[in-house]
Amino acid sequence: MQKDKAYIAYLAGRARLRDRAAFGKLVTHFSPRLLSHAYRLLGHREEAKDAVQEAWVEITRGLPKLRDDAAFMAWAYRITSRRCARQIDRNVKARAHVPDVPEAVFEDVGSVRAAIDRLKPVQAATIRLFYIEEMSLREVALAMDVPEGTVKSRLSQARKQLKTHLKGYEDDKY
Repeated sequence: MQKDKAYIAYLAGRARLRDRAAFGKLVTHFSPRLLSHAYRLLGHREEAKDAVQEAWVEITRGLPKLRDDAAFMAWAYRITSRRCARQIDRNVKARAHVPDVPEAVFEDVGSVRAAIDRLKPVQAATIRLFYIEEMSLREVALAMDVPEGTVKSRLSQARKQLKTHLKGYEDDKY
């Protein structure tokens, strides 16, 4: 993992200096991850694609100002998270006159993935960034644009909910 982070930092440094090949490698490497992140936050593939595309425009413009090449991954996630937050705000305003739709009931909570999907989007994203993307608390905080204490709180709440979801499933199995 450290070699991967060092390589990403190297590519970010090269891209910051206008190396198009290095930037292309960053786009190739991070686009699927950012798309997955955006989809988890938005729940809609086309909106996620738009948010990621807008994020890459912002990343391109802001890259020369990036001070810490090693922070590229968290920085890119943060920009994507902000783009998603803007989209969510637009969606909320657009749906203000639409009656609430009940949340889907999950039939199968036998997997961790299904249990994570039951969490609030910000908790699910926090869990995925910390455990799946293996970001540090600091990196998750930067990516989600929240204080580290908020990340810790979200992780704690999400773990409790996951435990409850998964325990309930185990009890039903026997």
